[in-house]
Amino acid sequence: MHGPDDAAEQIAALLDGIVRRQRRASREGFGESVTHGQFRVLRTLDRADRALRLSELAAQLGIVPRSATSVVDDLEAAGLVERQPDPHDRRATLVDLTPDGRQILNTLREKRRDVMVSQLSRLTDAEQQTLARLLQRLAED
Repeated sequence: MHGPDDAAEQIAALLDGIVRRQRRASREGFGESVTHGQFRVLRTLDRADRALRLSELAAQLGIVPRSATSVVDDLEAAGLVERQPDPHDRRATLVDLTPDGRQILNTLREKRRDVMVSQLSRLTDAEQQTLARLLQRLAED
Protein backbone atom coordinates (compact mmCIF):
# COMPACT_ATOMS: atom_id res chain seq x y z
CA MET A 1 0.00 0.00 0.00
CA HIS A 2 1.30 3.40 -0.94
CA GLY A 3 -1.24 5.79 0.50
CA PRO A 4 -4.71 6.40 1.87
CA ASP A 5 -6.35 5.80 -1.54
CA ASP A 6 -4.67 2.39 -1.83
CA ALA A 7 -5.72 1.50 1.73
CA ALA A 8 -9.30 2.61 1.06
CA GLU A 9 -9.46 0.52 -2.11
CA GLN A 10 -8.02 -2.54 -0.37
CA ILE A 11 -10.44 -2.23 2.58
CA ALA A 12 -13.41 -1.73 0.24
CA ALA A 13 -12.46 -4.82 -1.77
CA LEU A 14 -12.02 -6.92 1.37
CA LEU A 15 -15.37 -5.83 2.82
CA ASP A 16 -17.11 -6.49 -0.50
CA GLY A 17 -15.62 -9.97 -0.64
CA ILE A 18 -16.67 -10.79 2.92
CA VAL A 19 -20.24 -9.58 2.31
CA ARG A 20 -20.52 -11.52 -0.97
CA ARG A 21 -19.25 -14.70 0.66
CA GLN A 22 -21.67 -14.28 3.55
CA ARG A 23 -24.66 -13.69 1.24
CA ARG A 24 -23.75 -16.66 -0.94
CA ALA A 25 -23.33 -19.00 2.02
CA SER A 26 -26.53 -17.83 3.73
CA ARG A 27 -28.55 -18.57 0.58
CA GLU A 28 -27.36 -22.18 0.34
CA GLY A 29 -30.38 -24.40 0.37
CA PHE A 30 -32.55 -21.62 -1.03
CA GLY A 31 -30.71 -21.29 -4.33
CA GLU A 32 -31.55 -17.93 -5.78
CA SER A 33 -35.11 -18.12 -4.47
CA VAL A 34 -34.54 -15.22 -2.08
CA THR A 35 -32.53 -12.33 -3.46
CA HIS A 36 -30.81 -9.73 -1.31
CA GLY A 37 -33.55 -7.22 -2.21
CA GLN A 38 -36.24 -9.67 -1.16
CA PHE A 39 -34.39 -10.38 2.09
CA ARG A 40 -34.35 -6.62 2.79
CA VAL A 41 -38.14 -6.46 2.29
CA LEU A 42 -38.72 -9.43 4.61
CA ARG A 43 -36.40 -7.93 7.23
CA THR A 44 -38.05 -4.49 7.00
CA LEU A 45 -41.53 -5.97 7.45
CA ASP A 46 -40.32 -8.01 10.41
CA ARG A 47 -38.72 -4.99 12.08
CA ALA A 48 -41.85 -2.91 11.55
CA ASP A 49 -43.78 -5.50 13.59
CA ARG A 50 -46.93 -4.54 11.67
CA ALA A 51 -48.24 -4.51 8.13
CA LEU A 52 -46.87 -1.60 6.09
CA ARG A 53 -48.31 0.32 3.17
CA LEU A 54 -46.31 -0.20 -0.01
CA SER A 55 -45.33 3.47 0.09
CA GLU A 56 -44.04 3.12 3.68
CA LEU A 57 -42.10 0.00 2.73
CA ALA A 58 -40.52 1.73 -0.26
CA ALA A 59 -39.59 4.76 1.87
CA GLN A 60 -37.96 2.60 4.55
CA LEU A 61 -36.01 0.73 1.88
CA GLY A 62 -35.01 3.92 0.07
CA ILE A 63 -36.47 2.74 -3.25
CA VAL A 64 -39.26 3.95 -5.52
CA PRO A 65 -42.73 2.47 -4.89
CA ARG A 66 -42.73 0.79 -8.32
CA SER A 67 -39.63 -1.21 -7.36
CA ALA A 68 -41.18 -2.18 -4.02
CA THR A 69 -44.31 -3.35 -5.83
CA SER A 70 -42.22 -5.57 -8.09
CA VAL A 71 -40.38 -7.20 -5.18
CA VAL A 72 -43.61 -7.63 -3.21
CA ASP A 73 -45.24 -9.24 -6.28
CA ASP A 74 -42.48 -11.86 -6.37
CA LEU A 75 -42.59 -12.45 -2.62
CA GLU A 76 -46.38 -12.75 -2.69
CA ALA A 77 -46.20 -15.28 -5.53
CA ALA A 78 -43.76 -17.30 -3.38
CA GLY A 79 -46.16 -17.15 -0.42
CA LEU A 80 -43.76 -15.15 1.76
CA VAL A 81 -45.83 -11.95 2.07
CA GLU A 82 -49.49 -11.14 1.74
CA ARG A 83 -51.37 -8.04 0.71
CA GLN A 84 -54.46 -6.87 2.53
CA PRO A 85 -56.66 -3.81 2.19
CA ASP A 86 -55.84 -0.92 4.51
CA PRO A 87 -58.87 -0.57 6.82
CA HIS A 88 -58.23 3.19 7.07
CA ASP A 89 -57.87 3.87 3.34
CA ARG A 90 -59.57 1.67 0.76
CA ARG A 91 -57.15 2.87 -1.93
CA ALA A 92 -54.10 1.67 -0.02
CA THR A 93 -52.73 -1.84 0.37
CA LEU A 94 -50.89 -3.22 3.37
CA VAL A 95 -48.13 -5.81 3.09
CA ASP A 96 -47.17 -8.24 5.85
CA LEU A 97 -45.11 -11.38 6.33
CA THR A 98 -46.78 -14.78 6.11
CA PRO A 99 -45.73 -17.54 8.51
CA ASP A 100 -43.61 -19.02 5.67
CA GLY A 101 -41.99 -15.61 5.12
CA ARG A 102 -41.15 -15.30 8.80
CA GLN A 103 -39.71 -18.84 8.83
CA ILE A 104 -37.49 -18.24 5.78
CA LEU A 105 -36.32 -14.93 7.25
CA ASN A 106 -35.40 -16.65 10.52
CA THR A 107 -33.59 -19.43 8.66
CA LEU A 108 -31.65 -16.95 6.52
CA ARG A 109 -30.67 -14.98 9.62
CA GLU A 110 -29.46 -18.15 11.35
CA LYS A 111 -27.40 -19.14 8.31
CA ARG A 112 -25.94 -15.64 8.05
CA ARG A 113 -25.02 -15.68 11.74
CA ASP A 114 -23.48 -19.16 11.42
CA VAL A 115 -21.37 -18.04 8.45
CA MET A 116 -20.13 -15.02 10.40
CA VAL A 117 -19.36 -17.15 13.48
CA SER A 118 -17.31 -19.43 11.25
CA GLN A 119 -15.42 -16.51 9.72
CA LEU A 120 -14.80 -14.88 13.10
CA SER A 121 -13.52 -18.11 14.61
CA ARG A 122 -10.18 -17.39 12.93
CA LEU A 123 -9.77 -14.34 15.18
CA THR A 124 -9.03 -14.25 18.89
CA ASP A 125 -11.64 -12.78 21.23
CA ALA A 126 -9.57 -9.60 21.51
CA GLU A 127 -9.30 -9.32 17.70
CA GLN A 128 -13.07 -9.81 17.39
CA GLN A 129 -13.70 -7.04 19.92
CA THR A 130 -11.28 -4.73 18.10
CA LEU A 131 -12.91 -5.49 14.74
CA ALA A 132 -16.39 -4.83 16.17
CA ARG A 133 -15.22 -1.54 17.69
CA LEU A 134 -13.59 -0.38 14.43
CA LEU A 135 -16.60 -1.36 12.30
CA GLN A 136 -18.88 0.45 14.74
CA ARG A 137 -16.83 3.62 14.30
CA LEU A 138 -17.05 3.30 10.51
CA ALA A 139 -20.81 2.67 10.69
CA GLU A 140 -21.51 5.83 12.71
CA ASP A 141 -23.17 8.64 10.79
